[in-house]
Amino acid sequence: MGSKKNDEICPMMKLEQLQTNAAIRGIIPDALVTVVSVQWFGSEALELTYKTASGKVANELLYRHDEPRLELVEQGRPWSFDGDGALFRLVSEAQRIRLAHLFDPVLAVHTSLVEPPTAPNHRCL
Repeated sequence: MGSKKNDEICPMMKLEQLQTNAAIRGIIPDALVTVVSVQWFGSEALELTYKTASGKVANELLYRHDEPRLELVEQGRPWSFDGDGALFRLVSEAQRIRLAHLFDPVLAVHTSLVEPPTAPNHRCL
């Protein structure tokens, strides 16, 4: 028994796979929860402390017969730092330029190649 994804049958999740920071589906209907802690009672049961997306912390006792309804979505940290550094720098620079007017309202003047007149009463004819 397992869930079907991308035309592959995923193996049934075991209670031993519940680790801190893992995202689990099947505890609450149609929602992911994040594992806060796991406390075993023998080899057949455990107390799962989890946090919902809204931040509510709750506990639930899980037994071996609960394994088929559980699905491990991601294990450990949900992010990584293995992206393209050059692309990140390009995007962050574009974002900086996009928001620059908030800090310098005359940014266009400061970044242009227009030279100010040498005298305050100088006019271009």
